[in-house]
Amino acid sequence: MRIGIDARELSGRATGVGRYLAGLLREWTNGERARSHEFVLYAPEPVGITLDAHRFATRIIPGTSGTWWEQMRLPSVAAADHLDVFFAPAYTAPLRLDVPTVVTIHDLSYVAHPEWFRLREGARRRWLTRATAARARAIVTVSEFSKREIVERLGVSEAKVRVVPHGIDAPAGLAEARGDRERAEAGSADLSAVARSAEAEGAKAGDADPRLLYVGSIFNRRRVPDLIRAVAALARRRSGISLDLVGDNRTFPPQDIDRAIANHGMTGRVRWHRYATEEALRDLYARARAFAFLSEYEGLGMTPLEALAVGIPPVVLDTPAARESLEDAAMYVPINGDVPAVALALETALFDERARARVLGAAPAALAKYEWPHAARETLAVLERA
Repeated sequence: MRIGIDARELSGRATGVGRYLAGLLREWTNGERARSHEFVLYAPEPVGITLDAHRFATRIIPGTSGTWWEQMRLPSVAAADHLDVFFAPAYTAPLRLDVPTVVTIHDLSYVAHPEWFRLREGARRRWLTRATAARARAIVTVSEFSKREIVERLGVSEAKVRVVPHGIDAPAGLAEARGDRERAEAGSADLSAVARSAEAEGAKAGDADPRLLYVGSIFNRRRVPDLIRAVAALARRRSGISLDLVGDNRTFPPQDIDRAIANHGMTGRVRWHRYATEEALRDLYARARAFAFLSEYEGLGMTPLEALAVGIPPVVLDTPAARESLEDAAMYVPINGDVPAVALALETALFDERARARVLGAAPAALAKYEWPHAARETLAVLERA
C-alpha cells in the first residue's frame, strides 16, 4: 500500500503537530507491520527527521505551506504517485485529491471559540475542517473529549471517528538525568520509581531554585498573563521564585507578554524563550520543579504529560480534557480560578512534599495510555481500513 502524508509540519521549527507526526514516522520506520507499506511525504522544504529514503520518499513542493499549497499545489504532485490512501495529520486535507483520506483533528478550538481567532483565519479553518471531515474516510483524534466535540460540532458519524492517543516524548536524555538510571538498569516499566527519584532530587534543589516552567505556543486560552500575575503574587512571599516561558506569541486579540512581565515586576524572573532547541528544552525541564499550563481548552494537552513523564508535577485548569489525560496526576485549579487560587496551587506544587508525592505516584497510571508503538499501530490500522 502507498500512503501519502502531508509532512509540512516537519519542515522548519516543529511544534506539537510536527512532533506528533515525527513520533508516528519513527515507529513506522521500525515496525514490522509497516514494512509492507511505502510512504510518500510531501513538504515545501526538507523535513527535519531522518528516514529510510527507499520506504519514505520525500517530494519537495516549493511554496509557502499554507492553504494554497495544500489545496492547489500538493494534489497535482500527489496524483502522479498513485497513492492508495492519504494521511493528513493537521486538521485539514486536500479536497481535490481523489484517494481515500484519513485526517487527524486534534481539537476544535476555532469552532468552539471563534473569538480566539482572526475573522478570516477562523472562517477558513472552520470551512476547511468541516469539508475535510465530511469527505474523509476516517477521522483520528487524540481524546474522548475531542471525539465528542467532533461528532457534536461537525455533525459527523460517531463510527467515523477513532480515538488514538499519541505517545509522549520526554526530552532526550532527561529521564536519566532526573533519576531514571535505576529503572533502565532493572528493565522495569515501574514509573513510580522515576517519580520517587525525581522527587528526591527536586527536594534537594527546590528550595534554593524553585523554578516553574510553561511550554507551548502562547494562545489566549492558555492564560499566560494570569500565570505571570500568579507567579508575581507568589514571589512576594517566597524568595527565589522564577518562571520559564517557552513558546511563541500567537494570541488574538494580541496580548503583550513583555509588558505583563514588566508591569508585575518580574523582569529577570520570568524568562521568555520564543523557541527552544531540544537541548535547551532538556535543560529547562531538568531545572524545573513544577509545571504550569492554565489552558481552558485543549484536545489533550501534550506538554503537561511530558512534564509528568520526567517527574515534574503539573498545575492545570480543571477541564474535561485535563481530567481525561492526567487523571489524578496533576494539581487542578477551578477553570474560573482567580490569581490567588493559581498562586496557591503553584506554591503547593513547588513546596508541599506530600502533595508532590501524591501527584507523581499517580503518574504511571496516567502515562500508561500514551505510548508511541500503540499510537502508530492503531493509526496504521485506520489507514489500512480506509
